[in-house]
Amino acid sequence: MRATLLMMALCSAGMAMQALGAESDGVAFDAAPGVPVRARMLDGGRVEVRIGKDAALQLLDGVADEEGRSRLDHEDVDFDGVQDLVVRASVGQVNEAVAVYRYDARTARLQPLAPPTGTPANCDGLWSLSVDAPTRTLVSTCRGGPMWYTDFYRYQGEKLYLYRAEQLLMLDPQALAAVLALDEGGDDAGPLAVWTTFDAAGRALERAIGDGLSPPVSGVPLRGRNARVVPTRLALYSAVGDASTPRYLVAGDRVELLDERDGWLQVRYRNPTRGPVTGWIQLALPEQG
Repeated sequence: MRATLLMMALCSAGMAMQALGAESDGVAFDAAPGVPVRARMLDGGRVEVRIGKDAALQLLDGVADEEGRSRLDHEDVDFDGVQDLVVRASVGQVNEAVAVYRYDARTARLQPLAPPTGTPANCDGLWSLSVDAPTRTLVSTCRGGPMWYTDFYRYQGEKLYLYRAEQLLMLDPQALAAVLALDEGGDDAGPLAVWTTFDAAGRALERAIGDGLSPPVSGVPLRGRNARVVPTRLALYSAVGDASTPRYLVAGDRVELLDERDGWLQVRYRNPTRGPVTGWIQLALPEQG
């Protein structure tokens, strides 16, 4: 009997806590040791935050859907071992706007996490944000028209920087097929895109042409799409715009696609005796006179 009453009491307490959480529409967590944070939604997507044991008030802009609604959560977004406030809202049919706020011990307030500006990122801000803890990477995904785009971010110290992004390629299929036969990419293969890995200063470390709808694995070197040379002889130039070259690929040679520039493709050919050879090919072959 006592066990039954105890179980009923626990169930009632659990239901009461769920009802309270649903009514307040908020979250509670520790933003730092000894620093409790309680946040709840206000109208129009604004967030009321109470910080510390004295419950200091802070109002945040947050994000909201067309009806002014959003969702509150908390997660360790900056990999410092404590939780951060995460606000999410559905925008349109498929995109999810995300705002992240981290605790700043110097001001005892929550500060917004803003992605760097002036980068080749495709998504303006943080969208459908996911946290890849093993590689300490943030993944932002957005949709523009029929295409999905993915940006990867990492930290150098407290600075967030663009670690990896893609550039969609608009290649002439007939011109591409005239020089290269791409390996099969599967039934779900998307359009080709140049994926680039950057360092914290924005310098490109590597590039590879891959599937624009299948983001590469974070923390793993880029691998380009493979292809087979179609023409009997295909000039391999040292730089874009070169008029002559002593190097040629022949029909059947296999290459890895690395980059694209002004109608030229950079490829890597693994010579069985000399090792990897990198050069540029013209996508549109010059007319034979």
